[in-house]
Parts: sequence; C-alpha cells; structure tokens
Amino acid sequence: MSDSEGEGPQREQQLKIVILGDGASGKTSLATRYSQDQFGKQYQQTVGLDFFLKRIIIGDDTHVTLQVWDIGGQTLGGKMLDNYVYGAKGVLLVYDITSYNSFENVEDWYSKIKEVFKDQEHYPHIALVANKMDLEHMRAVKADKHQRMVQEHSFSSHFVSAKTGDTVDLCFQKIAAEILGVKLSRSEMEQANRVVKAEVVNYNDPSPRPPTNQTRSSMCSVM
Repeated sequence: MSDSEGEGPQREQQLKIVILGDGASGKTSLATRYSQDQFGKQYQQTVGLDFFLKRIIIGDDTHVTLQVWDIGGQTLGGKMLDNYVYGAKGVLLVYDITSYNSFENVEDWYSKIKEVFKDQEHYPHIALVANKMDLEHMRAVKADKHQRMVQEHSFSSHFVSAKTGDTVDLCFQKIAAEILGVKLSRSEMEQANRVVKAEVVNYNDPSPRPPTNQTRSSMCSVM
C-alpha cells in the first residue's frame, strides 16, 4: 500500500467572513488586497455588499475557502444587514486609525452583531482591525484605546495596511486558524506575513438562508 492510500481524506472547510465598519474605513481595499493583491487608489463606496473568495491552506493540511463579505458602511441601520451577517463564522470590525469617529462607531457595529447572534448557538469570532497603518503619522486612535476595546470585548487584535498589504494575509490567516482551532507555527506565520499562496475561486452562494433573486459572482455589488 502506498503512503497516499493510507492517508485520510483531505480536510476542507468553508468560512464566511464578514467585514463591517464605517464607510471609507478601507473595508473594500482590505478585501481586495487580500483576495486579489490589488489596491484601488480612488475611493468608491460599497452599496449593499461585495464579496470575494480565496482558498488557503493552514496548519498541516487544512484546506479552507474563505468567503469574504464586504458590507457597505451605510447598511448599519438597513434591513438587509441581518441577512448579510447571518451565518458568519468570523467578523472583522474595521476602523481607520486616522478617524476617531470610525473607531467610536465600532461599538455600534458590534451591538448589531450581538443582536443578530443573540439566539444563535455559535457566536462568530470577532476581530478588531486597525486599518491604514501606513498613515501612522496621522494617527487619531492611540494604540491603548485599541487594546482597551480588545480586552473589554475579548476581540482578537490586528493592525494592517490595505494600501501596502502589510500583515493583511497574516490577519486573515490567524482569524481562520482561530475559528478552526488550528495552531499556526512560527514559520507559517512568518510566511503569511510575507505572501500567502492562494487560489481565487469562482463564487458559489454560501448563504445559509433561502436564495433571493439577487445575482452574485466572485466579485459583485448587491444593491
């Protein structure tokens, strides 16, 4: 018997990851940087949602498809937000380090998450993501404020730059590993901090709720 015949089936996982935060906090730039290694220099507001998919491997041999849902900042009070967030295994609460208002409003986004999942058996992993670290010289949110919120709500903590790509891959890698209970090695984290080899895949609707008439693709905007 060959070694391959003695191996068990390959582990495959699908994780719905939702990105929330104020408009212009860099959510779409973060999702685009991670999934396509691109950065758009001109700001365009996300209306409804965009979504992206990416396949990665974490741990020894855990194959993961990340379904990254980028939710428009104007949807906080909208009727569709519950549907967008429903079924998420992880939530990134993103703020712009140069905008104190975007940091303060994280509490409102978190309150919405708690409302959606209050009757659910499993609560999503919540990550506090400080974006635009390339603008450190314009920083309006001090690191201790960030850490205080992390400790108060038991969030995971991440500092990234969607513009430069700094620690973006590592952020998603660590969140996926935390959700799945996979321990990342030091070398694996160092590799993720540089480049994570991944395959961008076509979208298959992962929503756990009944389908609607909306058309979805590997990258789209839903009104």
